[in-house]
Amino acid sequence: MPEPVAGMLDTLPGRQRQYKRLLTSQKAAPYLFVLPFILSFLLFFLYPIISTILMSFCQINGPGDETFIGWQNYKNLLNPHFFNAIWVTTKYTFWTILVLIPLPLVLAIWLNKKSTLGRNFFRSAFFLPALTSVIVAGLFFRLAFGEQETTMVNSLLGFVGVNPVVWLQNPDTAMFVMVLLCTWRWLGVNIIYFLSGLQSIPEELYESAAIDGAGPFQQFWYITLPSLKPVIIYVITISVYGGYSMFAESFALWASARSPGEIGMTIVTYLYQEGFNNNNLGLGSAIGIALLMLVMLVNLVQLWLSGFFKKEAD
Repeated sequence: MPEPVAGMLDTLPGRQRQYKRLLTSQKAAPYLFVLPFILSFLLFFLYPIISTILMSFCQINGPGDETFIGWQNYKNLLNPHFFNAIWVTTKYTFWTILVLIPLPLVLAIWLNKKSTLGRNFFRSAFFLPALTSVIVAGLFFRLAFGEQETTMVNSLLGFVGVNPVVWLQNPDTAMFVMVLLCTWRWLGVNIIYFLSGLQSIPEELYESAAIDGAGPFQQFWYITLPSLKPVIIYVITISVYGGYSMFAESFALWASARSPGEIGMTIVTYLYQEGFNNNNLGLGSAIGIALLMLVMLVNLVQLWLSGFFKKEAD
């Protein structure tokens, strides 16, 4: 400890001097720095998970009125509504990944070229939707894809001779609207991820490949894709989480947790409907735990297929 600090500590009372020495010691300092994270993890992550697990085994009639019922909530979970919610959510996640991996990658490569005119403008333009409130975006899409002939999309279709489409009443067209909304909001974010990965690739690799006669496609296949593999794995991982946790978009499109024929009911929407609308927090907690397990399983499978664990083992 520096002499000036030690001299100041000697002038303090005994107990206060011990506290000061503890705070300024090199052994305690690392723990003090990580203490805010540990407290926030325990308070906002671990405690809610443990509380939700305990609630999933209870019938909750109100604050302090809980009855242990064992696995009954999980048995009640095996119903057509839950399986339909899994199917809708999985289909939504699949289509968002299928769109929001290749499309942002191609646009990022285009925006990364120095010869692209107005690339800074396009970077900002693509990212702006991510700053828009999901409720505002969902309200706009609900009005734009309305079933009347005078709505924006049906009016545009009318100019080319296409009959009005009832977008939010049909499973296929409703899924198209949900995926389009997700693409509009998160395209720019994924472009930023891929741009950061592209800018970390040394230019010498492309120059050497060009000297050896490699064309643009060969450079993309043998240099760009392998170099972007960690970024692609990360984007897929967060896309799986984002897809299975989707709620606000569906809620905004149908202005409630209910949609015609449950065509827009995701797992989180089903959780909200059972836990809050039907006042069944026990079943809602069981849905949340099932969702957690499902997302973990899907992410573990995609990480295993991508060779992530093999790389870590090596």
